[in-house]
Amino acid sequence: MRKVLVTAGASGIGKEIAAAFISAGDTVYVCDIDEKALAAATNELPGLKTGRYDVGDRAQVVAMVEEATSQLGGLDILVNNAGIGGPTAPVVELAPDQWEAVLKIDLTGTFLVTKAAIPHLIKAGKGVIINMSSAGGRFGYPSRSPYATAKWGIIGFTKTLSMELGEHDIRVNAIAPGAVDGDRIQRVFQGRAEATGQSLDEVKRISMANQSIKRLVDPADIAALAVFLASDAAKSISGQVLPIDGDYQRN
Repeated sequence: MRKVLVTAGASGIGKEIAAAFISAGDTVYVCDIDEKALAAATNELPGLKTGRYDVGDRAQVVAMVEEATSQLGGLDILVNNAGIGGPTAPVVELAPDQWEAVLKIDLTGTFLVTKAAIPHLIKAGKGVIINMSSAGGRFGYPSRSPYATAKWGIIGFTKTLSMELGEHDIRVNAIAPGAVDGDRIQRVFQGRAEATGQSLDEVKRISMANQSIKRLVDPADIAALAVFLASDAAKSISGQVLPIDGDYQRN
């Protein structure tokens, strides 16, 4: 029974990942800022351990990792899922506060949680870190510069961590989803439609124009990939970015 920490695990992709690890027989702790979502996830997923914490707050991150490892009895797997989409606006119109808010959660938050978790993973004798990047971390993303910058940063962070932690038998990989089905992508589509003056249907069509498989990604498929990367079947995979995006090709 492995011990798993998932950030922003009370809903969406994070909850799917937590559910998948629980189904695999693991013990899971999730943090989130949404108390209602945490309560609902606790009711839905038997045995789930939870805590309300903000990964953008340094003191809260330290407290969260200590609580999580205490409740779990250690740590074997860290899934850095927490992130926000941020504004839809070109750089020239972007407020500095909006830029900083995205990097604070998506990039610095991942750093803070990972830094606090590493000693526990080393103590376990081996471990797995899975960071959530995005197709936006592989290509440019007009009007979404803070998000794209953070997700590109996650890839550099992942590859560097893999090199640093390999001697401790800790593997580090990143998952890079494309457009994932759910409320969040619908809000992104709506924001893009408002920013461009296009219809919502046209925005959706354009968003998948460069995909070989023209459908949104199922969050359950991302969760299955995370479970695979944490398994012994992936014991030789580290420092990699695994796209799960319907073969998205940016022209």
